[in-house]
Amino acid sequence: MIKEMKPLSLVEAKKIIEEHKGREDIEPYFKKFIKVKEKDAEEMKKEISALDNHRIKQEHIAKIIDFMPETISELNKIFTETSLGEEEAKQVIDIVKKHSRAK
Repeated sequence: MIKEMKPLSLVEAKKIIEEHKGREDIEPYFKKFIKVKEKDAEEMKKEISALDNHRIKQEHIAKIIDFMPETISELNKIFTETSLGEEEAKQVIDIVKKHSRAK
């Protein structure tokens, strides 16, 4: 039964699976693709949401956390229906860079 549908980053999905005694056989998948620590992912989500940009939706934030884009070009691949202005994109990239160094 589906109780709620909302976009999740891989970090958030891993946390939920762990909380609910999820299947350990998918742990290698998470290790391979998660690029940021849980704490940094949470902070990134808060900081990007705090930009209060109506073009940046929750599904975009989840993909930003998953892909950790390093350039504006990489970031724009996440936005298929709209695009960010140069300054807006730079703000997001700066947040990503700040948290990618925190490893």
